[in-house]
Amino acid sequence: MTIAEALRALVVDGVPRLEAQQLLLLALGRDPHARAWLAAHDELTLDDTARAHLAALARRHREGEPMAYLRGEQSFHGLTLRADARALVPRPDTETLVDWALEVLTDLPPDARVIDLGTGSGAIALALLSVAPDLRMTATDASDTALALARENAERLGLRPRFAAGPWLAAAPGERFDLIVSNPPYIAAADPHLTALRQEPLSALVSGADGLDDIRVIVDQATRALAPGGWLLLEHGHDQANAVQALLSAAGFEAVSGRTDLAGIVRCSGARWPSAR
Repeated sequence: MTIAEALRALVVDGVPRLEAQQLLLLALGRDPHARAWLAAHDELTLDDTARAHLAALARRHREGEPMAYLRGEQSFHGLTLRADARALVPRPDTETLVDWALEVLTDLPPDARVIDLGTGSGAIALALLSVAPDLRMTATDASDTALALARENAERLGLRPRFAAGPWLAAAPGERFDLIVSNPPYIAAADPHLTALRQEPLSALVSGADGLDDIRVIVDQATRALAPGGWLLLEHGHDQANAVQALLSAAGFEAVSGRTDLAGIVRCSGARWPSAR
């Protein structure tokens, strides 16, 4: 079987062409993004080892394993992060949250106190540190395995946040922050789309009957953990902006607003804690 024949077989089997190309490159031990090499060598024959590797990768793909897990990496805000089943795959939508946080940080001291709640792979904390290395950054997660992945990514990138284990702000008891950022679980328990995400950690996806249980906890805890004038920025579902912003207003936050993703949908909401109470 040649590379061209293998590619056609994957596409006929329902694998999107770009993902089929990446599977082939992985099976051949090549950079999964080297599509030009693939096109230039499409008459090469796959040996038995490559064919067996490709079959295993195709099986994992059919079972719903994310391409990032198959590659072992994911690009996020200019960084290449290790990705595996210990944490959610960083999504492009979350870059909107990072960009908003960087905007807020322009009005804060270079060594502002920042905490990333539920850091997962470390994507948000590491993206912020890569741009603003003087931040006093804390990255938390209730999952020890996710924190281990975040530490590995930090070491690979030469970045040094402080890591803390625990649920939300309970991981940093009694501390005050200038900025709290989080991409928490926000999918409702009965959401039918969960089937497509079955290979990723369920605890990082689901949050009660309406998907807002964890956001409610974070908003409540943030009122006691933010310095005067500090900001809370949250990612949420495509249809949750009104509910999240209502929670922020009811808790006493000011300047409640949102940010849209590339599709023009409000996917992040945030607000400032008053400078004086």
